[in-house]
Amino acid sequence: MESMNPKKFKRILVGVDDSPDAQLAFRYAMNRAKYDDAELVICSIMESDSMNIYQALSKDYVHGQRAELVKHLEQYQKLAERVGVKQVKLIIGEGDPGETMVKTIIPEVKPDILVIGSLSKSGVRKYFGSQAAYMAKYSPVSVMIVR
Repeated sequence: MESMNPKKFKRILVGVDDSPDAQLAFRYAMNRAKYDDAELVICSIMESDSMNIYQALSKDYVHGQRAELVKHLEQYQKLAERVGVKQVKLIIGEGDPGETMVKTIIPEVKPDILVIGSLSKSGVRKYFGSQAAYMAKYSPVSVMIVR
């Protein structure tokens, strides 16, 4: 009956933004990482097409946006550590969220599973939701879509 035991994960990748579904995905990933004693990798994608051309060309603007995103991700990290996740890493990608996650982040992180939310409607957030199907279809690892 040992084959009936659920799989334990060693590395869990979670895509976050501020949408309600992404928050649920983060909570699931955080609790699962604690339960499995797994490493939790928290990822967010900075989109260049949400910036105008002048902003994209300004290194100061892009650096400021990245620094702001790092601070935001550090809040997720602190929460995960407070809950008892022992290994937490942060990663920021740039570009189209679905493609960046599948083609860049997953090969770099080598997770056992990707956890993402499914619904996002505005700003940077809309792309995680609209591309959840893309990530599920093209991801080389298992994907859990949380609603």
